[in-house]
Amino acid sequence: MKPLLALSVGDPSGIGPEIAPLAVRAVRAEARVVILGHGAVRPDGIPLVESPADMGAEAAAWIDTGGPARWTLGEVQESCGAAALSALRKGHELALEGEVDALVTGPVNKAAMHAAGERVEGQTELLSRWSGVERYEMMGFVGQLRVMLATRHVSLREALDRITTEHVLDRLLFLGEALRSIGLKDPLVGVAGLNPHAGEGGLFGREEIEILMPAIELARAQGMRIQGPVAPDSVFVRGLRGDFDAVLALYHDQAFIPLKLAGADSGVTFIPGLPYRRFSPMHGTAFDIVGKRGPDGQPVADPGNLAEALRVASRITRRIAE
Repeated sequence: MKPLLALSVGDPSGIGPEIAPLAVRAVRAEARVVILGHGAVRPDGIPLVESPADMGAEAAAWIDTGGPARWTLGEVQESCGAAALSALRKGHELALEGEVDALVTGPVNKAAMHAAGERVEGQTELLSRWSGVERYEMMGFVGQLRVMLATRHVSLREALDRITTEHVLDRLLFLGEALRSIGLKDPLVGVAGLNPHAGEGGLFGREEIEILMPAIELARAQGMRIQGPVAPDSVFVRGLRGDFDAVLALYHDQAFIPLKLAGADSGVTFIPGLPYRRFSPMHGTAFDIVGKRGPDGQPVADPGNLAEALRVASRITRRIAE
């Protein structure tokens, strides 16, 4: 059986409703998908169902999660934030109950969600709260490159303060768990250095010697295979060519600059720690291009990144089932 995935379309005033049907069509050979979103944007060729169990042999179906009677494309609106939250909540419930194999989330607008009453950092934090988990993290996938963050959305100054031996050890052990949860039984992890040339033996900073190496040694003592600290200007290139199963990056931009350079149209985010598998594309609602058409009459918004998120979710589900 093909994996059954849930896909929330995100904010109805963004590109999600445009690209979701196209992305689903692109992965028909690999997965079955139930799309969650406002019924008003459902294409005629995708049947409306009440639950995934009603799909029968259909490769794709749509569950209407409600939304505003009218809205304006490309603008922040409270009603659209509420509609995105409703679709996300339905996806969470389906994944939590095991009715789907994984959840893929389309792009949302944080300002619209805030206007709708959910003042949180983003979908990840909402899903973790709804799931009742506190230990979770963000990973980015581009081809063979998998990167997990040691610190997330904080200032660089605060991120540096958070990089302690205890914290890095915790993130290394968590990364090992995350990789095993997606079917990698004995993963090799590369740890990015903090300083140029990973400190060059202490010439450019002693964090690698005094903070990172003790954490690496403690993680190795618990059975992990780790290389590093590796110079941060080379560790991601090595990860991209498959030298490591994953890289631990120490702060947000250290991870996402190489991820987005390597996979501007194919990057996927995975959130380990949730009680189900959740993936998303590395792009937002793209209010500036929503509704626009090219000379061929097709949407300017490219569904490729969302299709890749669906493919990654499908591949990992299959690998775990083997």
